[in-house]
Amino acid sequence: MEIKQHLRLTQQLVMTPQLQQAIKLLQLSQLELINVIKQELETNPLLEEVKEDNGQEILENLEEEQGLSGFDWENYLNDFNLKESGLEIERREEDTASWENFVSKSPSLTDYLLWQLNLSDLTEREKKLGEIIIGNLDNNGYLKASIEDLAKQASVDKEQAAQILYKIQQFDPIGVAARDLKECLLLQVRHLGIDNPVVEKIIKHHLHRLGKKDLKGIAKILKVPIEEVKEAVKIILSLEPKPGRLYSDEAPIYIIPDVYVYKMDNDFVVVLNEERLPQLRINDYYRVLAKDNDLPSSVREFIQNKFRAAVWLIKSIRQRQKTLYQVACSIFKFQREFLEKGVSHLRPLILKDVAEDLGLHESTVSRVTSNKYAQTPHGLFELKFFFNPGINAGQNNVASASVKENIREIIEGEDPRAPYSDKEIVALLYKRGIKIARRTVSKYRESMGILPSNQRRKII
Repeated sequence: MEIKQHLRLTQQLVMTPQLQQAIKLLQLSQLELINVIKQELETNPLLEEVKEDNGQEILENLEEEQGLSGFDWENYLNDFNLKESGLEIERREEDTASWENFVSKSPSLTDYLLWQLNLSDLTEREKKLGEIIIGNLDNNGYLKASIEDLAKQASVDKEQAAQILYKIQQFDPIGVAARDLKECLLLQVRHLGIDNPVVEKIIKHHLHRLGKKDLKGIAKILKVPIEEVKEAVKIILSLEPKPGRLYSDEAPIYIIPDVYVYKMDNDFVVVLNEERLPQLRINDYYRVLAKDNDLPSSVREFIQNKFRAAVWLIKSIRQRQKTLYQVACSIFKFQREFLEKGVSHLRPLILKDVAEDLGLHESTVSRVTSNKYAQTPHGLFELKFFFNPGINAGQNNVASASVKENIREIIEGEDPRAPYSDKEIVALLYKRGIKIARRTVSKYRESMGILPSNQRRKII
């Protein structure tokens, strides 16, 4: 047993808090970044917001004073060398979109029904049962509990529970508190005073056939002309199968584009959206105060620590914007056909293509495209949308999103009375130079939520 010393040389990646912050900023969306900046403004007294970005000279002077000027900001995440993109890039403030960011809170279905319950002529015990019934409704307004369970929970008999349920079913929106689709539609028919026996018969006994659009079968069973069935179906289609969805209390989600792509003459211009991004600089007062030698050491140390944090944040934000700008340029260089012709002309693209184009790591490209959106001439898209694996569709590889868009275009242009089958879609795609199997068409159609041909056929 003896103690010895060994000299060993190793290399390892140290994730400092500052580097972790820089990587985190890459992943943030525009709104999230704005919130982070606002939090830093509240907690770091050395930071202040200015309308014009005139803090560069101050930063350079402070870096020299604090010994930070030697840090290689350009390479702290990666070697960012933008190659020739073939796109003209410029920044401009005009032509930006507007958003309605302020909306009043709509009442939820529960709130709306409880309000009507409190205005109704019911006893306190009956209102208690009514609250239990309303509390057991789903987002679409359907009752998810049995009469027996409701009666037991409210300590009343089954008949009383059924009577209160019937009263709530007369509340607005009509059809609410129904236990299934059949009851929901019948409540609306009776409330509207629709006196059509064919309508009630279809709702009561033939909804499954209506789902298959088998109007001839319904007419044959009911022994009525097909015209009467069509007229009844028109009435049924005018009813609301989900009465509660008009009162959804889900909060609206607003998307602010991080990148704009404009068409100017025969070229496309990529512009970063920095309209709402606060411009930061170091507060002049604290810059002067930091030079005061009479300050207590604890105060000077506090100011220096806050100063370094402020400098790092400003530099990290600038590097984030630069990286986002470069990645967007590279993406739209590869996807120029999309900019010119639309989604159906997306080309296969993977993270590795952009990473190699810019000399970045794939993980950096992945982070910078997460939760970022681009406003293009063809609409608003997440940057990750432009990465699509290629599929073998004949002589050339085609992006899966492009194939889906071609399928969507074919279906949108079909005769609604005689929609294309998957086999026919395969033949039409082949004419467009896309050769894929029928099962692939079926898989892509289902992934887009498009029904098969027998369910897409218009019955009216």
